[in-house]
Amino acid sequence: MNIRELLEAQTDKNPDKVFLYFDEQEITYKGFNENINKAANVFLSLGVKKGDRVCFFLPNCPEYLYGWFGLAKIGAVLVPINTNYKTEETKYIVNHSEAHIILVHSSLKDVVDKIRSETPLLKTLLLLGEDTGDRASISFENALQGAPSDLGPTDIDEDDLCEIMYTSGTTGPSKGVMMTHRYWIINGYGYSYPMDVKPEDRVFTCLPFFHANAQGYSTMGALTAGASLIVVERFSASKFWDQIRHYKATVFNYIGAMLTIISKQPESDKDREHRVRAAYGTPAMDKKFEEYMERRFGITFVSGYGLTECGLCLIQPLYGLRKEKSMGLPKQIPSFGFVNEIKVVDENDREVPRGTVGEIAIKNPAVMKGYYKDPELTKKVIRDNWLHTGDQAWMDEDGYFFFADRKKDVIRRRGENVSSLEVETVINAHPKVLESAVIGVPSEFQDDEVKAFVILRPRETLEPLDLIKWCKDRLAYFKVPRFIEFREELPKTPTHRIQKYKLKGEKSDPGKDCFDLQKTGFKLR
Repeated sequence: MNIRELLEAQTDKNPDKVFLYFDEQEITYKGFNENINKAANVFLSLGVKKGDRVCFFLPNCPEYLYGWFGLAKIGAVLVPINTNYKTEETKYIVNHSEAHIILVHSSLKDVVDKIRSETPLLKTLLLLGEDTGDRASISFENALQGAPSDLGPTDIDEDDLCEIMYTSGTTGPSKGVMMTHRYWIINGYGYSYPMDVKPEDRVFTCLPFFHANAQGYSTMGALTAGASLIVVERFSASKFWDQIRHYKATVFNYIGAMLTIISKQPESDKDREHRVRAAYGTPAMDKKFEEYMERRFGITFVSGYGLTECGLCLIQPLYGLRKEKSMGLPKQIPSFGFVNEIKVVDENDREVPRGTVGEIAIKNPAVMKGYYKDPELTKKVIRDNWLHTGDQAWMDEDGYFFFADRKKDVIRRRGENVSSLEVETVINAHPKVLESAVIGVPSEFQDDEVKAFVILRPRETLEPLDLIKWCKDRLAYFKVPRFIEFREELPKTPTHRIQKYKLKGEKSDPGKDCFDLQKTGFKLR
């Protein structure tokens, strides 16, 4: 099955049922599918063909979904761009994906304007939002209004490429994860089945569409179940429960610090005045916090494990035993006729005994097709059809998985992956900097904070806040270091590689005797 077939089958079943709630809009399955067809016709009129890449630089909105599925229906490929990205990151994705068209929101157009001279293949700018007066752009809203709502036949296979999603790398720029139609359909059923999503459910997301969670779990999860999807533009702790009540949500997803932030809101008599029965997210919670959240809000919280490179990973049983701090068991979809195989292996790809830490390896049809234009890395990561995740874990005697550590040099901050190498590259480009090392340090919000150790060039001085401003202009806000510590030297191996494990072990308080951005009041956005 491909995405077009799924969309049209669910529309035939539920034409007048509301699929999408956004702001005050209520869009039925029929209206949703017609708007998708309009988007597909807009792209066809612009010359988009099967396999062509189109970049989206948009906040959460219905047009994101119309465009994504419109591209899918004609066999074209979505390339989402994180809306927090600045010029360098955006330019890299546009050029590497070889996109000829970008759909951008008017609030982000200035970033695209700054890179137009350095993105020679980018020919067409579709604009969403208020008119900026740019005659070189095309209004996406106007184009949709004038497009036909029916779509002719298209030749699409479930193994055709549907999306390239760029995820932070450890040894260089972001890697383009290639996702097929089958990847997304299995991803959706891999959420709706274990979370027991029914047609009467309303799945709420405040997570961004440029990440796999909101696309795969929320959108495809709702679609595969014939349920409804509620979308808001972003997470707001102060508005969260009011939004949940207003839209009568029954299921939601969370990542990173969201639950910690929600838990710190003042307790209220309204805490249980909602219809939510279950919530899914990562990381796994400790028992005390989980029990407090479930007692306070009356919700079953289910933890799991996932990564962009695979659409079917781990989840705790919704109705079974949920072990403390566990990522759960391999997701299975009985009706699909395959077994989701997940194991823990050593450096020689041999499965290790239960209780022994090793690398998580996954084998199922929802593994990515590979990294775009990087066959060597693809071969390194996918070996004998097993995806080697780079994450360390161990399995107990009952088959439950427990996270141990990240093998990859990736920092997890605000629910985002941050490449330490990418941050170091920006810092090292400062004319007064000789060398730097960037690590993740513990945060009060479960994820990491970014800390930079910096060596200046001889006889140079540099204010930490000036370095922060340098990074702010070149990196997404969540990549900018919170802590900066100037050093005379860094610990190194005999071959001059920086020993980051020593930096991580030096202080129990990462902010001691160094610059802490949080104490300055300086705003990154």
